[in-house]
Amino acid sequence: MFALKVARRYLLSNPSQTLLLIAGVALGVTVFIFITALIAGLAVRLTDQVTGDSAHVSLEPPTRVARVLAGPDLPVESVALVSTFQRKQIRDWPMIVQLLRANPAVSAISPQISGSAFLAKSEAVSPVSILGVDSQGIDAISQITPKIISGDGDLGADGLLIGVRMAEDLGLSAGQSILLRTDRGVERQLTVKGVFRTGLQSLDERVAFMSLQTARPLFVLPEGVTNIEVKLKNPDDARAVARFLAGATGLRATPWQEKNLSLEDALTAQGQTGTLIQIFSLISIIIGVASALVLSAYRRRGEVGIMRAFGVPGGFILWVFLLQGLIIGLVGALIGCASGYGLCLWLQGIVKPDGTSALPIAPEQGGYVAALVLTTLGAVIASILPARSASRVDPLEAIQQ
Repeated sequence: MFALKVARRYLLSNPSQTLLLIAGVALGVTVFIFITALIAGLAVRLTDQVTGDSAHVSLEPPTRVARVLAGPDLPVESVALVSTFQRKQIRDWPMIVQLLRANPAVSAISPQISGSAFLAKSEAVSPVSILGVDSQGIDAISQITPKIISGDGDLGADGLLIGVRMAEDLGLSAGQSILLRTDRGVERQLTVKGVFRTGLQSLDERVAFMSLQTARPLFVLPEGVTNIEVKLKNPDDARAVARFLAGATGLRATPWQEKNLSLEDALTAQGQTGTLIQIFSLISIIIGVASALVLSAYRRRGEVGIMRAFGVPGGFILWVFLLQGLIIGLVGALIGCASGYGLCLWLQGIVKPDGTSALPIAPEQGGYVAALVLTTLGAVIASILPARSASRVDPLEAIQQ
């Protein structure tokens, strides 16, 4: 294609300017990729921190409401009251667990009995949230046993795992006995089998774990469970999976996003900020390419005029400048993608003393295809104005100049 040869010759006739222009495009693409990878990595880290020790979807019994009864046998309207003492529970939870295990999006399942209670030792009393869990799956949702600092995770028939802050407040240690009084009015003497430290105040200060078998008589639930906690392979699928489970089971399914609306708002605002930075990067690329090609078209008015005088059509001139923009954008974008990926890998390799990455960055989510396509397209668009200007040059006027 002759137009491509002419475009390449124009670019090579001033190599320093062409290299500087390509370097500017590559720098803009590098910034685009870095921002994209940083925003994605920060979102992943924040999501992991929030959902690392909590469920992605929580299944609970549907909310019961009072019903108004009316009919020919009733002289006046009556209200069917809902008992506040009877605990809401999931009676057919084994069938639901089987359904969850067949779902490829699910990575872990934890049927639980949750309730409120008080721990009492001598005159010290502390409120506590009890989680009755399967002894074999205590780490299904939260990694508790690896964080035990004293004792072990063998709950047994009367065992209790408590957080380090609760242990300090009550003066407890592994092996000691403690009286537990539930909100159902049931009391039992339990043994602290282990003390854990997760680093989360809500867990370390207010949550205690026991086995499902121990929790049943304490909360008067001989058959069912109060909730089923679900972990997913991809936390972003929580809303879709929650909708499916709600329809399939009739239970109330709550995704983690609805429990952390402030985090979701923050991630949305963060993503919008990143998008603005990306847009400004593309605008700077377009302005740079357009200004360079405008100057090139002005300097080559004489050459363009001679070509037009020899009968070269304006469409050919148009293609020459469009191809210059295409080459600059494509080469600069390829170099920028490579340098951006290398920068992200290097930054990811910088680790803190605890072994975690110092900068939350995800090189694999740098938006390379988008950067390549948008930059190349932007460079072509930037070349349209100078290309149209060059194609409309009056041959006589250009040669006289």
